[in-house]
Amino acid sequence: MFFKKKITVAGTLVALVVLGIAASAPDHPTFKNLKVLPKNISHDELDSVMHQFNSSLGVRCNFCHAAQKDNPKKLDFASDEKGEKNAARDMMRMTTRINKKFFHYKKDDQNPIPPVGCMTCHNGKAHPEVTAPKEERKAPPPPPPAPGQ
Repeated sequence: MFFKKKITVAGTLVALVVLGIAASAPDHPTFKNLKVLPKNISHDELDSVMHQFNSSLGVRCNFCHAAQKDNPKKLDFASDEKGEKNAARDMMRMTTRINKKFFHYKKDDQNPIPPVGCMTCHNGKAHPEVTAPKEERKAPPPPPPAPGQ
């Protein structure tokens, strides 16, 4: 009888410790070095943003993320070693400002996709074109006639 009581008490203590650990663990992962994206972003939301970068710029993860020093086959997602990562942050800030200022955009269930995003300029290229495509270029208009003509 005494042995059963010990097992019951020990089992209860183990269960309470496990429940305590589970209750204190965050509901979502905590990512290191997020400067523009929300600190409480879920893993699925972060993956979605990164996949949008992949398709909008036609790049892979290593375009912005540096390799780990101890294992070059893996990426160090928290590292700021590559300038492209800070460029991406600047672009995120820029598109957010444009969407708020010119389109009065607020993300909600009815408007999940902002009007201006990476694809707007990049169109699947790592570096967007800085001039209009040749077929869209037009010759400048002729100068106005001289006065009195």
